[in-house]
Amino acid sequence: GPRCCGRCRRAAYCGPEHQALDWRRGHRRSCGQHNAGDDSADAIPEHNEFLFPEYEILIEPEEPEFPADSTDDEKGAEDTTKDAKEQEELGAADEAFQSLDEETLEAMAKHETEEEKIFRMFKEQIAAEPEQIIRYCRGGEGPLWVSGENKPEEKDIPNCVCGAKRIFEFQIMPQLLNHLHVDSLGESIDWGTLVVYTCADSCGGGDEYLEEFIWKQDYSVGCT
Repeated sequence: GPRCCGRCRRAAYCGPEHQALDWRRGHRRSCGQHNAGDDSADAIPEHNEFLFPEYEILIEPEEPEFPADSTDDEKGAEDTTKDAKEQEELGAADEAFQSLDEETLEAMAKHETEEEKIFRMFKEQIAAEPEQIIRYCRGGEGPLWVSGENKPEEKDIPNCVCGAKRIFEFQIMPQLLNHLHVDSLGESIDWGTLVVYTCADSCGGGDEYLEEFIWKQDYSVGCT
């Protein structure tokens, strides 16, 4: 982090909030206890109580869900099994919904078909790389949505401070929550996907940080 403890000059922080938190949680006791020339690993205080675990991010191109040499017979057999399973599920659903009127059933079927299709496409796309945490595709195809709800329109994406439009660059996948150990339902941060839009003209330069735009989409209530 850009900030460091003014006393020991060893503990680094991203901001004053984390520095104050670390001070309360033990740094006040360990600060200044080590000699000036001591470079041992334990000279740097542990921040495991509030920092996320660190990982290396590997950058690789996405592979298609099915290998190029897959035979039509294999796909046909898989489709047949899938169709039979869907028919069985539909039959069970018909029995369960006999008490509902036709108008309600049509409304439910239309909504579920649209949402389930989008969510199924999302799951199929990430199945090839289940550990993927970031999808990068600047200027190419749009983001992979988890739901048909709460998708931004062009007017919802503000222009950059330089006046240029912002375009989709990358999205943060929900798998990251599991890696960071913050996937406790109802007790932690959560998202379906976080979509980042950046300046189309890549304005700015040097070491200057510029604020960009992020769109948070949650899972649809109907997604399972």
